[in-house]
Amino acid sequence: MSVAIDIERAAAAAGFHVHMPDGYEERLVERLKRRDEAAFNELITMYQGRIFRLVLRMLDDREEAEDLAQEVFVTVFKSIDGFRGDSKLSTWLYRVATNHCKNRLKYLQRRARGKKKEFDEIAEASALESATMDTTSHIARPDHLVEAYEKERILKTAIGELEEEHRTLIVLRDIENLTYEEIQDITGLAEGTVKSRLHRARHALREKVIRLSDGRRSSVPSPEQAPKKKKTP
Repeated sequence: MSVAIDIERAAAAAGFHVHMPDGYEERLVERLKRRDEAAFNELITMYQGRIFRLVLRMLDDREEAEDLAQEVFVTVFKSIDGFRGDSKLSTWLYRVATNHCKNRLKYLQRRARGKKKEFDEIAEASALESATMDTTSHIARPDHLVEAYEKERILKTAIGELEEEHRTLIVLRDIENLTYEEIQDITGLAEGTVKSRLHRARHALREKVIRLSDGRRSSVPSPEQAPKKKKTP
């Protein structure tokens, strides 16, 4: 079993950043710059799931996310010489992936892509967990599952309606739980700018969630409005 697989399994639930032994990342980068094929395979093993999760959240389209995740790694392979080591390798990967997402969103908007596809429930189960609801170890009642799914669907729809920059900040901070410093490195924005724009992004998201929730409630007829069955003689 390779070191990369051991690291990936140990850090599977630790968010985007993979904890590496001292000096491992530096040696990995050196091997990548030498175009060591085994090093690229290790990088993919460690980060392909994380990169896909990020672009899926940003694009809300599984097919687009699969294509774009591959493009991200192709770009990484071609531009690894430009990695100067002034940030974590994962932060640099995030920067590459985020820029690709922004470009793809602009492209999709130009193509007037309308209806978005649903997230895969299993792949996204942990994706919005920290931003939506608390988890419990017991098996939920069916009605609770339906309610939880509906809340998650509303939140995903609301995030998808945000403008590009707001969506990026919400995903990076509130879903991926990156620090403000890491978000600065990824976006190139000053810390004060990140905080002020994130505040506006959260306000916009809250308004969209309320609107979508109100719309759902208004579309469900009350007991008084529901059609009554005719009594048979």
